[in-house]
Amino acid sequence: PPPPPPIGEDPPPRERPLPADGKGPYDNALHFRILNVAVSGTPVTIVASAPRDAVRGPLWEAMRTLALSLAVLGIALILAMLIQVRLGLRPLERLRQAVADVRAGLRDNVPDAQPGEVQPLATELNALLGQNASNLERARKHVSNLAHGLKTPLATLAVALQKQSSGSEDLHGLVVLMDRRIRHHLGRARSAALGGPVRTRTVIAPRVADLGLVLGKVNADKTIDFVNHIPAGLAVACEQQDVDEMLGNVLENAFSWCRSKVVVESREETRSVVLVVEDDGPGLSPEQMSQAVQAGQRLDESSPGFGFGLSITRELAELYAGSLSLDRSPLGGLRVAIRLPSAGLE
Repeated sequence: PPPPPPIGEDPPPRERPLPADGKGPYDNALHFRILNVAVSGTPVTIVASAPRDAVRGPLWEAMRTLALSLAVLGIALILAMLIQVRLGLRPLERLRQAVADVRAGLRDNVPDAQPGEVQPLATELNALLGQNASNLERARKHVSNLAHGLKTPLATLAVALQKQSSGSEDLHGLVVLMDRRIRHHLGRARSAALGGPVRTRTVIAPRVADLGLVLGKVNADKTIDFVNHIPAGLAVACEQQDVDEMLGNVLENAFSWCRSKVVVESREETRSVVLVVEDDGPGLSPEQMSQAVQAGQRLDESSPGFGFGLSITRELAELYAGSLSLDRSPLGGLRVAIRLPSAGLE
């Protein structure tokens, strides 16, 4: 800005008014515009003033309206973006649910009717599922052929040994042991061919009820209170024959060693089902629990069998990405927990 005029002299004329602020007669804030001009050679100062609120009020009103409009527009754009993203991703969510249904055994493939953006993915998934099904069928045929090729000669050998003179009991026991080992490893091969809990579903409650009925008749010499707490629609993503073998081995031990009670219950965890079998028998020590899950280890040589029950159960559960654990039961006996992949409730 130009320097102020010397004291006692009038300011020079200006072409544009000079802004200024100050106080009015009633101490209200004012805006000034000062213009110095020369009229017929005489310097004249023109001052125009207005209340500050009269100037800023309309400005603030316009700014508030603009800010409110921008805020409403921003919220509308965010909501539109969220709706667009949710609607745009809905086909992927339906595809994810279809894949989960395939994994749980509720369907064989994903629906072919898909939006154009995900149609190639659905086609590739169905092709992969079809290829896996073909590989599984071939593996099952090979396992079946191997089972037939091995079990028939063993059965013939067992019959031949029974006709031999005394002293062949040890050989006959070896033949039975070989047969059990073959069935054990064929079961592992079958489960490995399944690739885990894929496209399989077995409801647990009927299997437990049937096994309890059969084992109750087998152990009719003692009164056993069999309690089945499995929910009616609970299912696991496992083959039925594998579920029967796992539960059969565990329930057979429970019925054999219990005094008067066997309890079967379950609990659901994230994508897993834990089946718990408890009895009121003598139970096992920690060292015996560790030994019991090893193949061929028998804790009681006076009882029949070859010690493969719990080891087979453990390996089958692990082939389905599950587990088997032993613990002391509140009833006093053994507590066996089998963790298997969940297939949901019917």
